[in-house]
Amino acid sequence: MAFRHARWVVVVPVKPSARAKSRLEVPGVGRADLARAIALDTLAAATACELVAQVVVVTDDAALAREAAMIPALRFVPEGDACGLDAAVAVGVAAIDPQGRMPRAALLGDLPALRPADLAGALRAAASVDRAVVPDAEGTGSTLVTAAAGMAWTSSFGDGSFARHVALGCAALTIPDASTLRRDVDTAAQLEAARALGLGPRTAALLA
Repeated sequence: MAFRHARWVVVVPVKPSARAKSRLEVPGVGRADLARAIALDTLAAATACELVAQVVVVTDDAALAREAAMIPALRFVPEGDACGLDAAVAVGVAAIDPQGRMPRAALLGDLPALRPADLAGALRAAASVDRAVVPDAEGTGSTLVTAAAGMAWTSSFGDGSFARHVALGCAALTIPDASTLRRDVDTAAQLEAARALGLGPRTAALLA
């Protein structure tokens, strides 16, 4: 079916590393370095996904932009005065596709075990509905939110976001519990769970 071959614009909001992951403490590893490695692994996986046409990174982290120079198909947009994840995502959507001509997705930037195939599977499923959401591993947050071409963009990330996204009309996608797309990382325990799935090379090297 034609909708299964749609290619997506994926917006990834990334806080500057100095302010990111305040709850993530790993002995002997700098929090800012770890946050940046996690973001870079997420971005690399997203750009490697066969259904992604463009990855838009919304951030004011200049160091992240420099270190991401070797990752293809990235476009950086400054966060500017945007306040919060939803505002940052909206900035990215407006910068790359203000008329909503392509299907769009917002992806969290803290998925260090993400595999391109897991993202592709979710995007294929999302292509058949107007809006969709993927729950995090705990089932309360959201790691991916989508909108079909022609649909106005909306999102409501943060604590308890999964229920809010469903209330906004997002179809809850049936994604396996063990999918790397569901394993976002905010704490050391969640990082260990991501490690069990197989971390991306930058995060793995930092923790080695």
